[in-house]
Amino acid sequence: MSDVDLIELNDSLIDSQYLTFIISDEEFAVPIMRVKEIIEYQSLTQVPMVPKFIAGAVNLRGAVVPVINLAIKFGMQALPINRRSCIVIMEIQQANELITLGVLVDKVLQVFDIPDNDIEIAPSFGAQIKTEFIQGMARVNEQFIIILSINEVLSLNEISVLGDIKDEDNVDVETAAINNEMSTS
Repeated sequence: MSDVDLIELNDSLIDSQYLTFIISDEEFAVPIMRVKEIIEYQSLTQVPMVPKFIAGAVNLRGAVVPVINLAIKFGMQALPINRRSCIVIMEIQQANELITLGVLVDKVLQVFDIPDNDIEIAPSFGAQIKTEFIQGMARVNEQFIIILSINEVLSLNEISVLGDIKDEDNVDVETAAINNEMSTS
């Protein structure tokens, strides 16, 4: 096998890998290529006058990263924060721009290799439920996992709100984060 064949094989294996996690007792997955890192839950800086699904912002090595609560966004019951709660830092593509955001999850499970032919098209749930953010559903270990099309989860207006959070006076958000860390020490 040539080096080019090995590179193509590696790329195809990575393309079929998904990080699975729990939100409100439901299992979801996102392509591993969208995940930058997973961090332990830390207190979030609250941002006023934003949609309820925006949980706040976190200081990640000097960068302000907005954190969204998908349970609230999806109209699910948000579970209380516990020791397994964490923030999955992801990159989403919107309007020719990569946007970094955090997603609050109840628990990270594992990385699965899910070939494209094992992913079924999301069924129609009727007009009441929006399914544009569902890439498909995969059966893994006799259980269905909802694969999110993370780029479609937020509308352009919601993305602009996230941009506003990052563009606000970063010093205030960072100062609040530092003060918060000092008060919990």
